[in-house]
Amino acid sequence: MQIPYRHSEKIKINQHLKDATAKQLDGRQVVIVIVPDKPGKAAWDRIARGELMRTRYQRRLRQDKTCRRITLDLPNKRGTRVLLQAIRPDSSTFDLLTTARKLAKTVRSLDPGSVTLQVSGFDSSPAARVTESMLAALMAAACPMPDYRSERSPDAALARIDVFGLNEKLDLSQVRADITGNHLARWLAALPPNELTPGRYRELVSQLAEQEGWSMQFLDRKALARKKAGAFLAVSQASPVADAGIVHLRYRPKRRGGKKLALVGKGICFDTGGVNVKPARYMNGMHEDMQGSAVALGTLLALTRLGVDYPVDCWLALAENHIGSKAYKPNDVVTACNGTTIEVKHTDAEGRMVLADTLALASREKPHALIDYATLTGACIYSLSSRYSGVFSNRFDLNETLIAAGRDSGERVWPFPLDDDFDESLKSPVADTLQCTLEGDADHILAARFLKKFVDDGIHWVHVDLAASHHKGGLGHIPTDTTGFGVRYSLNLLSQQNLMDGTWN
Repeated sequence: MQIPYRHSEKIKINQHLKDATAKQLDGRQVVIVIVPDKPGKAAWDRIARGELMRTRYQRRLRQDKTCRRITLDLPNKRGTRVLLQAIRPDSSTFDLLTTARKLAKTVRSLDPGSVTLQVSGFDSSPAARVTESMLAALMAAACPMPDYRSERSPDAALARIDVFGLNEKLDLSQVRADITGNHLARWLAALPPNELTPGRYRELVSQLAEQEGWSMQFLDRKALARKKAGAFLAVSQASPVADAGIVHLRYRPKRRGGKKLALVGKGICFDTGGVNVKPARYMNGMHEDMQGSAVALGTLLALTRLGVDYPVDCWLALAENHIGSKAYKPNDVVTACNGTTIEVKHTDAEGRMVLADTLALASREKPHALIDYATLTGACIYSLSSRYSGVFSNRFDLNETLIAAGRDSGERVWPFPLDDDFDESLKSPVADTLQCTLEGDADHILAARFLKKFVDDGIHWVHVDLAASHHKGGLGHIPTDTTGFGVRYSLNLLSQQNLMDGTWN
């Protein structure tokens, strides 16, 4: 199986520091024109055939004052389709991405080989934000997804995007890296569970590591037993095939040294719930319970594309939660590799079990910062819906930075408390900690408190509960229900918010 994660990288983007001519518009099947919500005469004058577009737009505004988008065909031989969109210059990044997704959906339905984007009437900063959002959405919409139908949908024909109207050329390296990493994450998560078993997943990661120049180590069940990783092994012990384990990938820049980043992802390739088996409604879709690992892997790929100058370790906890005579049970007591004893309360809380040992092993490498990703709790979805994801940190001062990364990237998050007194609910009469409670109160917070026990206090730790990993109809610039949420967020957190440079209390 070949993962087409390089698909978006083949799309050529040409930036022109001038406006498109009428001849250039006439030569395209599809043209996107973006103007401010209150475009002045100067904005229209910069657009070839702008008078026609202005007349049509103002006519629609008289009919509907809320109208911000019109579609028209130019009076030429090709019948060029124009999508004219008015956008407030101060729109949030999420709103820009959402608008761009809707435009890109229309473009994808037309399936052109090339698209022209004309931006007019914006100052440099809003123009850059609008352009970046539109390019991200066009590339995301063009990325193929797994399709097993006899008559599968053809891949997008889009191979070229021409951007006009900018005052200066943009550095598109981050948006390209984001789409490449996000596509990888979405593709993996959309694979059916009989295709993406832990063993097959490991093979795909091995191929990827060889292509990208990462070193790779795989800790199988025997190796984990030697490390006394009892929490992970408890979850995997019912699997009929001994293919579970922890993948450890290493990216090392050419220049040695620097603070180290660790990425950790929950990779439950299918979750039955175990002995506490899920009903059909909640078991459906559990092949996506490995999205945390896919986002960690996609983020590593994006950082590799950007050539970051700090070392990155990526840890993927790959397993399945099966039902069987060997399955772990409520009230079992197991010991994690850091010596913490855990009383099991509910076998469907398997994600925090595999993460416990994985976080402890990642902590031994002494990273400056550690980010883990997991589709961990329904409680987080109940709290935030699938529009936001939840974040937790052992550094209170980091919360504002976490919010800023979500606001600026358009992948929105909200922090939850992590106060010590929540541990009262996790007290066990026979072990160091309960795995979870059966009451369900604030389970997302209790899960984070549980995970914190396996992260060294000296590490800047961020836990992302991926409530927004699946959103019907897509989210932001992503057109598929499986969103790959977290790659774009992480790039902003690491690059724009300087997570690796800061020290928080």
